[in-house]
Formats: sequence, C-alpha cells, structure tokens
Amino acid sequence: MSQATFGDDEELFGEAANEMREDVEASLEEAWDALPSADDVWETDADNVLGVLNGLNSALNAGDAEDHLRDAKKWFTMGQRADAFEDADDLEEEIGDLEEAIEDISDAGEQVGELTSTIPALRGTLEDAGPAEDEDDDEEEEEAESEADEDDADEEDEE
Repeated sequence: MSQATFGDDEELFGEAANEMREDVEASLEEAWDALPSADDVWETDADNVLGVLNGLNSALNAGDAEDHLRDAKKWFTMGQRADAFEDADDLEEEIGDLEEAIEDISDAGEQVGELTSTIPALRGTLEDAGPAEDEDDDEEEEEAESEADEDDADEEDEE
C-alpha cells in the first residue's frame, strides 16, 4: 500500500468519524424533540381528577424518543469501538441524561396509570361507604324543596 493511499484512508476515516458523530447528535436531538414538553405534563383543561389523570397519562409518552435514543447509542457504540471520536464524553453524558429523562417519564406514566385505575374505585368505595342516613337526608331535602315550591305557588296565586 502506498503512502498516498494510506493518506486517503485517513482522510476518509476522519470524514466517516465526523459523519458518525453528526448522526449521533442528530439522533439525540430528535429524541429530545420527541419527548413531551413541560407544558404538556403541567397544564390541563380537565373538569375532574380522572380527566386530569387521563390527560397526564397521554402526555407522559416518550413517543419515538426511545427509538431515536437507540439509534444514537448504536452509532455512538460503533464510533467508540472504531476509536472514531476524539472526545466523546459530551455525547456519552447526553445519552445518559436522555436515558434518565425517558426513564423518569416512564416511571411517572406507570404511577399515573395506577392512580387512573385506583381513583374511580376509591370514589365508588367512598360513595358506598356513606352512612345510611344520607338517604334520609336526601328525602328531607326533597321534601323541603317540594314545600318551598308549594309556598312559591301559593304566593303567586294570592297575587
């Protein structure tokens, strides 16, 4: 192999290394972009707790972020094994941060999912656990409302 060919190989390897780093960075950026926004998990327009939980559960979806992270890790691992990166600490740190964010989102989604199934059952339990006199109270309220309606009707007749 001549010296000129070896020089070309080094240049090609350098280009490949740069492209590999760009691929890792692009995959990381796409992964970050695929995560839900902070506003998506913070803001709600639901009317009740179950609506809030369902909305939050939908928002806590890492989406395609996991696939993009996998691509980034694949190219990063290949680049490391080929010793293609001069300094890959920043990429390794960002991959770790992204993994942690996805794990946090997944954990939160599981917790919200548990609450989503627990809250309706808890509501039913609390409704069933009310004292028997609640029924008497309801009847008394209905009688009082009925009497008030009759009084209003009597007043209108007198006029």
